[in-house]
Amino acid sequence: MTMILKPGALSLHQLRSAWNAHQPIQLDPAAYADIKASAAAVDAIVAKGGPAYGINTGFGLLAKTRIPDEKLEELQRNLILSHAVGTGDLMTDQTVRLVLLTKIGSLARGFSGVRPLIVDTLVALYNAGIMPAIPAKGSVGASGDLAPLAHMTLAMLGVGDVRVEGRLMPAAAALKQAGIEPVVLAAKEGLALINGTQVSTALALHGLFMAERLLEAGMVSGALSLDAAKGSDAPFDSRVHAVRGQPGQIAAAGIYRQLVAGSAIRASHLVGDERVQDPYSLRCQPQVMGAVMDIIANVSRTLLIEANAVTDNPLIFPETGDIISGGNFHAEPVAFAADTLALAIAEIGGLAERRIALLIDATLSGLPPFLVREPGVNSGFMIAHVTAAALASENKSLAHPASVDSLPTSANQEDHVSMATFAARRLHEMAHNTAVIVGIELLAAAQGIDFHRPLTSSAHLEHVYNALRAKVPFFDVDRHFAPDIEIAKRMVLDGELSAECKGLFAPLYA
Repeated sequence: MTMILKPGALSLHQLRSAWNAHQPIQLDPAAYADIKASAAAVDAIVAKGGPAYGINTGFGLLAKTRIPDEKLEELQRNLILSHAVGTGDLMTDQTVRLVLLTKIGSLARGFSGVRPLIVDTLVALYNAGIMPAIPAKGSVGASGDLAPLAHMTLAMLGVGDVRVEGRLMPAAAALKQAGIEPVVLAAKEGLALINGTQVSTALALHGLFMAERLLEAGMVSGALSLDAAKGSDAPFDSRVHAVRGQPGQIAAAGIYRQLVAGSAIRASHLVGDERVQDPYSLRCQPQVMGAVMDIIANVSRTLLIEANAVTDNPLIFPETGDIISGGNFHAEPVAFAADTLALAIAEIGGLAERRIALLIDATLSGLPPFLVREPGVNSGFMIAHVTAAALASENKSLAHPASVDSLPTSANQEDHVSMATFAARRLHEMAHNTAVIVGIELLAAAQGIDFHRPLTSSAHLEHVYNALRAKVPFFDVDRHFAPDIEIAKRMVLDGELSAECKGLFAPLYA
């Protein structure tokens, strides 16, 4: 199905869908009137002849340098070539789709002064599956994501490389193959294309959508661990959470109640269990994961606004003909959102690591040491926990806020920057670290459930257990463990919860 883009009205559902898979897009025809009016306003400014930043002047500290009309096209092309200085690994196609989608939506709102041709070319690239090769490093998240967006724009010019169906190829060849003409940039267009927060926002959205999957998997693995450790479901009682009033906590407790409802393992120790309270990693799950829910909800709101925002500079207001230099390119909202999301991702993993430690400790869990039948001869989950601890510790360092840093650039003209691009980019690595930790917990909790057989867990958790066991058998004796962990990690990252469990989380994304 074709996704219809209404500028300023992109939904999280649309963004999530584009992140998940490539599908054709079409710009709402109603948007073209605003795009044309904006381009006409730029033409009028050029015809008038007065200096206007980014249209007939240099950039940054060179803003006082007036550029002759006959060199305006050269100015815009040179801007792209000189700013394409990114480095590092290329951004994934998932993220590049979000960059293109948000850039199209921003330009199409009609405040950037570009011709319809520019927007149509971006749409054509997207629909042809031509993904610009964008290095992930090189932006400080202010004055726009200049370097990465310049690499995006190179593809429109037929310069540099692109990726088509996962394969790198020259942009010129890809355009020719798809029947797309390289563009010649007119006044203001190069600046409009590279000035903006779309890369930081796309990277942060990538982190957000991964965090959603980690939240789901972390709650499911935590509920499975609760049963494996014969923990109590009393701390999930709705009355406990109602008197505190935190919305995420209330919602999380409700999900946990549904996850563990009907467990025969739980019923088996309702009488005669001398434990009064469980360790915090079991008992306080609604409080921690509920706070994570609230962060994800807040980040979602911020990033949805930014995904629909006009963030280039200067801005054109066609009704009055005004051109105003501002600072919407400063990505501080994205930086703050990414920094708080990093905390949430780290805490999902941190809490899961503590539950792994609990499960392998026979004095706490009541299970065989290191979750294996013959400990000593077998090490079981001993070193799998070490891996989880290493990654949880690594995430602590990665979670340090990036937004508190700033280095002046452009000869001190750009003297405060957001560092949003790094703030968002590091979420990918953190999410993979946490996916490993949660994957190890899933394996450990399933192992614990096996030791309680023939008793069964809840219907929801048995679905999860069976899905895991279809891919990873019971850990009877020591074996090459890394492949099992990789399978569990992929299940976490791919959102492979049973359909029944998945439905529990649907209200979070309404």
